[in-house]
Order: sequence, then C-alpha cells, then structure tokens
Amino acid sequence: MHHPESFFAYGHASDPDWRVALAAALDMAGREAQSGTLGFLYVSDLFEAELPELLAQLNQQLDVKHWTGCVGIGICATGQEYLDKPALALMVTDIPESELSIFSGMSPYLSDQPLQVSGAAPYFAVVHGDTATPDLPDLVRDLAGKTQSGFITGGLSSTRDKGGQIADKVVHGGLSGVLFSEKVAIATRLSQGCSPIGPLHEIGEAKSNIVGTLDKRPALDVLYEEIGEILARDLQKAAGFIFVVLPVANDDRGDYTVRNLIGVDTDRKLMAIGEYVESGQSLMFCKRDGTTAREDLLRMLTDLKKLVAGRSIRGGLYFSCLGRGEGLFGPDSAELRLIEEHLGHFPLVGFFANGEISHDKIYGYTGVLTLFLGG
Repeated sequence: MHHPESFFAYGHASDPDWRVALAAALDMAGREAQSGTLGFLYVSDLFEAELPELLAQLNQQLDVKHWTGCVGIGICATGQEYLDKPALALMVTDIPESELSIFSGMSPYLSDQPLQVSGAAPYFAVVHGDTATPDLPDLVRDLAGKTQSGFITGGLSSTRDKGGQIADKVVHGGLSGVLFSEKVAIATRLSQGCSPIGPLHEIGEAKSNIVGTLDKRPALDVLYEEIGEILARDLQKAAGFIFVVLPVANDDRGDYTVRNLIGVDTDRKLMAIGEYVESGQSLMFCKRDGTTAREDLLRMLTDLKKLVAGRSIRGGLYFSCLGRGEGLFGPDSAELRLIEEHLGHFPLVGFFANGEISHDKIYGYTGVLTLFLGG
C-alpha cells in the first residue's frame, strides 16, 4: 500500500487506435494503477464500439475491483481537454471497498429497496446518465433524495453513438455510477458561466414552454427592452449568447437553471423557452460569453479553495458542458488549465457532457468539479 494521502494514479492519452491510447494512459499512470478499488474511466465516443473490448483489456491488465464512467464527445484531464478526438482518461483510487457501491440501470428506483453503502444510506454519489431516458430529471431528484447529503454530481453521456456508461461493465439507459459513504471526504461546486442582464421577472400567462406575460406586460416587450430589439429579432444571433434563467425555488445558494430561448412570436408578443413553466414562477434573462464564464469559474475555484483549506486533493472529476470548453474559454485547453492554475496540479479526469448533474438537478452550460480530499 502506498501512503494514503498521495495522489490517485491517473493517465490520459489520444490516439486513433484505442489500444495505443490505453497503453499510453496506463504508462502515464504507472505502477500505482496496477491495483485499486475503484477506477473512473472516460472514453471518447469514437471508441464506443470498442468499449467492451477496452474494458476487458483493462480488467486483464489491472487488478481494479470496480469501474465507473461513460463516453463523451470530449474528454477532460489535468490541464488538458480532448474535444472531438479519440481519447481516454482514467483514474484509479484506493477508496476502501466497504465505503462504496456501484449501481446501474433503473432498478434501484423502481424497487422500494433503500440504497445502501456499508449498512447505511449513501452519503453522496457520482452518476452518469443517458439523455434518451424518460423522466431523467425525476430519476436524478429521486436518487439525490436517497442520499444523506441530498447531493449527487455527474454528467449525461454525449455521443454520436448509443451513449454507453460503465458500471463494472458497459450499460445503457437510466442512471449508473457509484455511491459513497460519509467516510469518503469530498468537496464539490458548480460554475454556471452566466451573468444576469436585468432584474427578476414574474411569469404571468404561461402554457407549457410558452411565456405570454412577464410582470403583467407582454413577454416580448420585456425581452426587447433588456436585450435590444435587433438582437431579439435575430434569434439565430442571440442563441448561444442570450439565455433564460429560472431560479431554483427555496434554494439558499442562489442556484438557478439556464435554458435556451427557442423562439418568439412577434405578432402575439410571446416567447418560447426550453423548459415547461408555470404562472407565478420567476424568470431572468442572462448572457453567456467567455468573460462571464471565466469569472464564474474563478469564483467557483476560490470557493473550493476555501472548502479544501489545508487538506490535500487526492484527485478530482470534472463534468463540463459541450457548449463550454474551447468554444467559450478559448483554445489550448484554457478551461482545464484554469482549474490547474488555481487549485494546483492534481489528477483530474472527466468529460464534456450533454447535461451536468449537481445537487439534485440536471443543468446545461455548467462545469461541475468534485474533489476527493485527503487529510
């Protein structure tokens, strides 16, 4: 056994041939990766067809009891992002096997059996999900509600294929991942990357995802006023820049979900957004650009630094949105390098997701960072 406070073993690599990429990642991970209790594995969707073979190869070469992870269009590693490249990243931990439990599929939710880790309700979970699963937001909320902390983190697989997840084997559909007991020390935070343009408005008339009035005025008038008529008229231009923010009810952390502005009806002065809303809910407009995203990521990293306060970071998981990365932060893995610059060098793996999970909700355009702490 190595010193318990050391870094987790990790490696990452890119190559058109998964065998070459895997060999390079294992070479980087070194002897420390030879055995462990729990491994995290994130694999480019370009390798998805070979994933069962890849996993079998890993199990043949290493003595790691459990694996979790999924496929993504982009892979995250320490100071490095691989977007749209055939790549993989892995991290092998020595978290005691008695303090974790792998789950997959939807069976845990449909049965009334409580989820357990070492004889108690799990404290926290890292989960991977499939966007094609119906009622996914409910599943996420349900799973978070079954943990002692009420908190889970993770991401939805992004893929041009089926969206495989890893839970000791390749699985599809529902949620999968790993449950942890309270003995596993973690710190986690979410970065939204948006800044409000105007004040909070109250939704008046609304039907499914169509907003009719805001503060008793036609919704489109309010939108025009805040973002300018020209931008509002050209929604193609506004898309990807102007968003709708829905504050999370009864949340003391000032949390909110960000949704797309889908369309406007200039005759009836209505707007359509990417979420079902009801009369009485609050709504705000926000903008998302490189500057606001960078500022919010730095705010999150400062928060985490305070949370960690003097403890060592043994390894971390980062789930970022496909809409972030190079498109938002600029080239040369700028988003991942910021994390390394502010929290120091530590093993980090993850992927660019089609939706990020934090607390008990699915978000978009966010970055969710989870750190495993030593003493």
